[in-house]
Amino acid sequence: MQRWLNHIEQINNNLKSLTIFDSTGAERKPNLAFRQWVDHTLHVRKNAKTIFLIGNGASASMASHVAADLAKNAKIRTEVFSDLSLITAIANDMSYEEVFAEPLRRRMSVGDMLIAISSSGRSPNVLRATEEAKKRNGLVITLSAMSQGNPLSKCGLLNFYVPTNTYGLAETCHAAILHYWLDHVVSSQK
Repeated sequence: MQRWLNHIEQINNNLKSLTIFDSTGAERKPNLAFRQWVDHTLHVRKNAKTIFLIGNGASASMASHVAADLAKNAKIRTEVFSDLSLITAIANDMSYEEVFAEPLRRRMSVGDMLIAISSSGRSPNVLRATEEAKKRNGLVITLSAMSQGNPLSKCGLLNFYVPTNTYGLAETCHAAILHYWLDHVVSSQK
């Protein structure tokens, strides 16, 4: 039982230590950063724009889960790139680094949002997609962990960094962050 309580305490400590940076590298207070994220999200919905969510492995599952919740509960247009035929075609014909960037080239427009999730903050395909989104004047939000100052933690309008060095804790904390944001988006529409 003590190991479980220690695990819960680790999650709690990681979430309490969440650091959020804006696009200039300045640290943002969590309440203000989440409010800004919610406001941008409501603007996306009001203007019938799309929120794209990307990640690899468990982060891809999280992206898909949150996309479904946003579409169903917040009535926001969402898209994930999890179709195996699309992924393998791009990886085979171009490179795995392009599996998210290439579809964004064809589908993203000004005012759309990209939520990029990577525990390491070093996934080349996720980093490449953030570059592509910024070229298209999309709003980029990032979630990362492992090492502060990882490349992804500098790519977004808002960058949520969790100070943990295990994938399980990073993914658990990212899920908590995404659900907290989503719950505020849903409650803002009432």
